[in-house]
Amino acid sequence: MEIPKGKLISVGGNEDKGTDIEKNFTQKNYLDFFESGILKRILKELENDKESRIEVITSASMIPEEVGENYTEAFAKLGATNVGLMHIKKREDCLNQDYIERIRKCDGVMFTGGNQLRLSMIFGGTEILSILHERYKNENFVIAGTSAGAMAMSNTMIYQGSSTESLLKGEVKITTGLGFLQNVIIDSHFVKRGRFGRLAQAVAGNPGCIGIGLGEDTGVLVTNGNDLEAIGSGLIIIFDGHQIKHTNIADIEEGTPLSIENMIVHIMAKGNHYQVRQRKFFSEFKKAHV
Repeated sequence: MEIPKGKLISVGGNEDKGTDIEKNFTQKNYLDFFESGILKRILKELENDKESRIEVITSASMIPEEVGENYTEAFAKLGATNVGLMHIKKREDCLNQDYIERIRKCDGVMFTGGNQLRLSMIFGGTEILSILHERYKNENFVIAGTSAGAMAMSNTMIYQGSSTESLLKGEVKITTGLGFLQNVIIDSHFVKRGRFGRLAQAVAGNPGCIGIGLGEDTGVLVTNGNDLEAIGSGLIIIFDGHQIKHTNIADIEEGTPLSIENMIVHIMAKGNHYQVRQRKFFSEFKKAHV
């Protein structure tokens, strides 16, 4: 298996008040937690730190100009001013040669929050996505994403699902994401929005995948396409379905409650590590690499 040289940073937190795709939750738009830790970590992982060229891709948002301006200001407060905005609003925009060349030349990209289905719909099968895959595979290239941008990083992606009814069959909808990370399913706003059942159903239906539930103010740094490091101040919940002994998900009708036996759950805090292929939790970095 070829090990990618790039890094992924999936963040569970920034809310986009322009896209309310789940009822009963008020959307906000703030970047304070980024400035206090996670955004700094993104800059640190870039090869030239604050001098690196970062392209912020606002395609998931319905208010791209406002969201882009917020990111530009947040990066600037940390001394990073070499930041571009890509308001790619439809598939035709991916044919724009200026955007393609900027993706070829930048040091990293940041996908904002919003609606992750917009990301898979706009970028799936495009030259821009192909370039991102090649650079991630062959270079020290950073791909970061928050909220919808985090959820779209995996090959298997949740695009819809009510938190309150998520343990009823059929309430969680799955499609293909951007495919940078294999054999995982990522969910965001995990603790605040009570998405435990949503990710549990997704993993029960796809037990070969590891579920990663990202709390707000929290993220994972992925190296080697396999090693997860918890960053930020909140919690990450890991769901491992490889040893599920029983689930009724294949046999029951839509709208019927699920049963799942022997789902393994880990809770990660800042500095903890997890290896996806090995399905192992480590409390410290040195133990994850012995």
